[in-house]
Amino acid sequence: MLADKDRIFTNIYGFQPWGLAAAQKRGDWDGTKKLLEVGADAIVEAIKASGLRGRGGAGFSTGMKWSFMPKESKDGRPSYLVINADESEPGTCKDREIMRHDPHKLLEGALIGGFAMRAVAAYIYIRGEYVHEAHRLQTAIDEAYAKGFIGKNACGSGYNFDIYLHRGAGAYICGEETALLESLEGKKGQPRLKPPFPAGVGLYGCPTTVNNVESIAVVPTILRRGAAWFAGIGRANNTGTKLFCISGHVNKPCNVEEAMGISFRELIETHCGGIRGGWDNLLAVIPGGSSVPCVPAAQIMDAPMDFDGLRDLKSGLGTAAVIVMDKSTDIVKAIARLSYFYKHESCGQCTPCRVGTAKAGKLMQEPVWDGATLEDLAQVMSDASICGLGQAAPNPIRSIQKYFPDEVSEAAWKGKLPSPGEPLTTEHSIHGETK
Repeated sequence: MLADKDRIFTNIYGFQPWGLAAAQKRGDWDGTKKLLEVGADAIVEAIKASGLRGRGGAGFSTGMKWSFMPKESKDGRPSYLVINADESEPGTCKDREIMRHDPHKLLEGALIGGFAMRAVAAYIYIRGEYVHEAHRLQTAIDEAYAKGFIGKNACGSGYNFDIYLHRGAGAYICGEETALLESLEGKKGQPRLKPPFPAGVGLYGCPTTVNNVESIAVVPTILRRGAAWFAGIGRANNTGTKLFCISGHVNKPCNVEEAMGISFRELIETHCGGIRGGWDNLLAVIPGGSSVPCVPAAQIMDAPMDFDGLRDLKSGLGTAAVIVMDKSTDIVKAIARLSYFYKHESCGQCTPCRVGTAKAGKLMQEPVWDGATLEDLAQVMSDASICGLGQAAPNPIRSIQKYFPDEVSEAAWKGKLPSPGEPLTTEHSIHGETK
């Protein structure tokens, strides 16, 4: 369990004011100039040494990702930092709390990260539905400009750095980094083929790094407390703290910052008051947002909640959006609704995803599920889709075919699935049948 002294997000619940004066009392913008004076390369090495892995789902080394950016421009192109605040993964609601209650941590992290990558500006791409969060974040940006913390000669460092807030239009696909860049440029939000990768050809054809909100927001605290402090929390290769979004059938759903590697049982008992109806009532858990495979109760109970622990269970930490389902859940119906979500949100650019998500939905409406065809379809989508949406969309279906074969049988679900396009009601949710 994480000690209070090791918490980074000390205002995650909004018990204190969110503005600049209160943020400075909590330690934000304290000696930022000195943090920059160690130099760009030293900052990158410190983030590498901390073991910080991307908090947006992929879990790639943040410091390593920063090191891919060019150290000098040989052709006059500027470099950019883009912050992915398009938090649209079902079950995920952590970044909104940072932007709503601790926005200056994000802005200071953007300045430091931008400096480390020799970027001239940061663009924060925020989900269109986050109206309140966008307003609060823009106000915080204005406060930082007024104090000279960003803009020309940021924090008196001699470094010029601008931060721009860009609101999206509510497309899930724009959470994929290259689709986000396309949307930011004013184009249709569709993923690009890779290579080239954004570090070489990103925003406006310039070197760009795309990072998640949480990944950037923890950087100032890591540098102040030291890479060894952050690396000392959690397990090897799974270090530091993590924001978990816990929803579904627990007694007290919540967002909480915890140590990486905490067991699922301890996480739920400590912060959520246990499973609704007791642990014997637990059916399954989607541990990292709806795009990762669900894990049955027996396997997840004492599993470490980190990248490697959940990978060993053939699932993933993802964004740490923990969706808990008890035995009242019609799991086939719940997964059918998730399947329809991915069909609805497919950008339609590539055939495996466009056709595959629609075909999967139709197969799930048949009186008897053709498991072999669904598995073949899922494999093609995973292998051939351009981006993570098409690659991950089959995961929920494959997981229930593997772990819940009886529920997939005709007797268990015939005639109970929602028709494609049918509005979502509580009957189709993880909360079971409405009586």
